[in-house]
Amino acid sequence: MDDMTNSESAAEQTSEKRIEKIISKGRRTRPGGRATLLLALLTAILTWLSFTPVDVGPLAWICLVPMLLLTRIELRTHWMYRTLYLVGFLFWLVTLQWMRLGDPSMYIALVALSAYLACYWPLFILLTRQTTHRFKVPVYVAAPIFWVGMEYLRAYLFTGFSWYYLGHTQHNWIEIIQISDITGVYGVSFIIVMANAALAQAIPQNWINRLKLEWTDERKEEDSVKLLKPRLMGVAISSSVILIALGYGYFRRNQSEFQVGPRVGLIQGNFTASLKSDRDDWGDIYQMHHALTGQTIPHQPNLIIWPEAMFRFPLMEYDKTIDDESLDALHPMIRAEDWKATRSQETLTEIAEKSDAALIIGTNIYEAKKDDSYLYNSASFVTPKGGVEDRYDKIHRVPFGEYIPLQKELPFIQSLTPFRGDFGIDAGESVHVFEYKDWKMLPFICFEDTVPHLVRKMVASATKGGGKPVDLLVNLTNDGWFHGSSELDQHLITSKFRAIETRTPLVRAVNTGISAIIDGDGVIRTPEHFIDFDATIEKTEPRTSMRDPQTGKFHRQLNCAIVGDVPLDSRNSLYVRLGDWFAAFCLIATIAVFIQVILKRKSES
Repeated sequence: MDDMTNSESAAEQTSEKRIEKIISKGRRTRPGGRATLLLALLTAILTWLSFTPVDVGPLAWICLVPMLLLTRIELRTHWMYRTLYLVGFLFWLVTLQWMRLGDPSMYIALVALSAYLACYWPLFILLTRQTTHRFKVPVYVAAPIFWVGMEYLRAYLFTGFSWYYLGHTQHNWIEIIQISDITGVYGVSFIIVMANAALAQAIPQNWINRLKLEWTDERKEEDSVKLLKPRLMGVAISSSVILIALGYGYFRRNQSEFQVGPRVGLIQGNFTASLKSDRDDWGDIYQMHHALTGQTIPHQPNLIIWPEAMFRFPLMEYDKTIDDESLDALHPMIRAEDWKATRSQETLTEIAEKSDAALIIGTNIYEAKKDDSYLYNSASFVTPKGGVEDRYDKIHRVPFGEYIPLQKELPFIQSLTPFRGDFGIDAGESVHVFEYKDWKMLPFICFEDTVPHLVRKMVASATKGGGKPVDLLVNLTNDGWFHGSSELDQHLITSKFRAIETRTPLVRAVNTGISAIIDGDGVIRTPEHFIDFDATIEKTEPRTSMRDPQTGKFHRQLNCAIVGDVPLDSRNSLYVRLGDWFAAFCLIATIAVFIQVILKRKSES
């Protein structure tokens, strides 16, 4: 009898649990679907406006507030995470639309990258909700940790994508971004998300009730009054953090005593890039850059820089121990006499001699070794007395732009791209520092300047062993793929953060623009001389500045040259010394909570 009673009792309990589960499921999925879509769209719009091309940076301090309101409610709304993913996908599709300009095949890459990046928004809200409701961690603590952890994750995942970090929106607020020499750009993102989360927490409960995000009752409205003080505490704490960061920024800027460094001439041609390389254009490209170099000579630059791959004629290098028969066999299109040709090296040496300046020029290098032939995207270093003395081969290649990942292991991947045959460049193996007179210069090529940990490691490697610190970072870029779009602005913005993080001035010569001299505070310096060569050719009134005086925007897609002195920076950087300690901590915390979420869901299933 007792057994029967116990059995009936257990059955009743099981039935009750099922009923509770059904009710709970209904409550989880019914309310708030439209409001969730509205909040997600509002965050997407405000975030997009914060970045280029609109570039209203102050909006970043409120852009996440609508989405973070979803962390305030106990039960998730109807299709919450699907909605966040969909809106995130649309946000990235619009933000990265400039990718399509390189080639029609880039539409596939645009969609694929947007689909991947869209995963971060729902994951961010999921982790923040779990932490605030389960572990009772304030949202203004949890949210910035997870956001930064995921920014750091995408710096590495799938070869990395360090574009459009939230901290980049503050590039014009010079004082607030100075903490980058401690935490990297991640610290700026952290402060912004903390401020957003504090504001989201401070919003009155009755505002959320009006959105009908959840079932409400009188008790919750009464509790909202009791929780007013701790909610405002978040605003006070985030405001204090902002003030501390600002204080540090003013302090560090007052420490800067810039010394006059090398005078640089930055050569900027205007040649649209595409996957179809027309050799008939090589001569025009050379003539334009040669003429622009001549325009800088009256201003006596010490160093002249051409953009990435703008010396189109390849430089041939070969192992002198290889015989002619073996050289012929290395590459089907290159003969032994071609490997031994030195015309390109002689031309570069002649330019350096006539300019009486060192050159750092973007070149393509074919190199013959005993085992195989190699092609590198390189920066060649040329001096008036020594000729071609050194080169740096690009280390961090762009996937599907400069190589096809897993091409040998999964050959079908190449069929999904417009490339056929033996496509791609080989990766360089080491950092090279160019030394001229009393200056040490560290080159990197194209999108390498968008990768924070790469540039930091390069700078740290160059000063390893107690040697003299690097005086100057040199970036050679070809942004001609993107036809004067907002990509040019965003690329320039990322370069500014590399200068602050390493406390090293950075100069960049960019095909189609935007070329610039950037000091160790991340400030773009006005050059002493701006040479508008298009005006000379077209016999029109020349532009007198890098910027349009009416809009304040940088000129782009023009043939010009910039000449100015580099402000050397004697300050040290903790970020160079310690690396991504801050972002790594956030990532570890993110992974730990993610594992907890997975284990919890398994136990409930």
